[in-house]
Amino acid sequence: MNRSTKGFSAYELLYLVGIIAISFSSIFVKWSDADVAVIAMYRLYLTNLLLLPFAWKYRRELFSLTRRQWLMLGASGAMLGLHFLLWMASLRLTTVASSTVILTLEPVIVMLGSYWIYKTKANAAMLAGMGIAIIGSVVIGAGDFSLSGDALAGDVLSFFGTVAVAVHMLIGKGLRDSVGAFAYNFWVFLFAATALAFYNIGVGNPFTGYSSKEWGLFLLLAIVPTLFGHYLFNWLLKYMNATAVSMAVLGEPVISSLLAWLLLKEALSGYQLIAGAFILSGVWLFIRFGQDKSEIAAKAAATGQQA
Repeated sequence: MNRSTKGFSAYELLYLVGIIAISFSSIFVKWSDADVAVIAMYRLYLTNLLLLPFAWKYRRELFSLTRRQWLMLGASGAMLGLHFLLWMASLRLTTVASSTVILTLEPVIVMLGSYWIYKTKANAAMLAGMGIAIIGSVVIGAGDFSLSGDALAGDVLSFFGTVAVAVHMLIGKGLRDSVGAFAYNFWVFLFAATALAFYNIGVGNPFTGYSSKEWGLFLLLAIVPTLFGHYLFNWLLKYMNATAVSMAVLGEPVISSLLAWLLLKEALSGYQLIAGAFILSGVWLFIRFGQDKSEIAAKAAATGQQA
């Protein structure tokens, strides 16, 4: 799996696939009329349903877990559910550009947490790439930020959702060294969906009565940004450091904003397009020169190319 294609390793190509996949999330949420907690819940439950046919193959790793691992899986799932709840709610109050640009704080939080918890240091290329990408992200969202009304509330929700997903990522990094990708994703998605189910019961959101269009959007959210995005990033946590994986979020404002311009008719200025080029340059610099390729190869060899 560590073979390279035109200078990029297979891990980096999968990383790029994940960035594109998660960028569709905001579009699908904007198209849906259901409550965001319901969208998030069914997104995750449907993902688990899609994974269920493979559960027998991984039955041993699914249940061979320690008490500590169960507790950490529960905590990781709770944080992922909270992230979806807060971030999706922000999309109802502000633009895609503003909401996704705040997500660019995630790698900063993860980098600080990785240094504190796992003693993972950032090299010059990582810091430079992150800095370039964050500057570009701020420019993309600058025209949409508001200091009053619903937009400010949306920005605040997006920020706390970002903190939640950063905590989820840090917990996942600690678990992925001892828990397989399938078991980790299956249980985290299930715990997150169940936490959201209890929330929906508490606030009185209906579980049924949704149109075929809504169910189609729930399924698209399960397949595209969840399986090809979050599942893929959780798998990569074993081979890349948590800060590198969280850097994927810096590419999301570019693609999400372009998709919002094409599909939602949200305005996108020329300077925002230029800022998008900065973001992509920063992400490219980060993943090309910020990762220790020998460490990635060693981890892949040590695990026999398995998740």
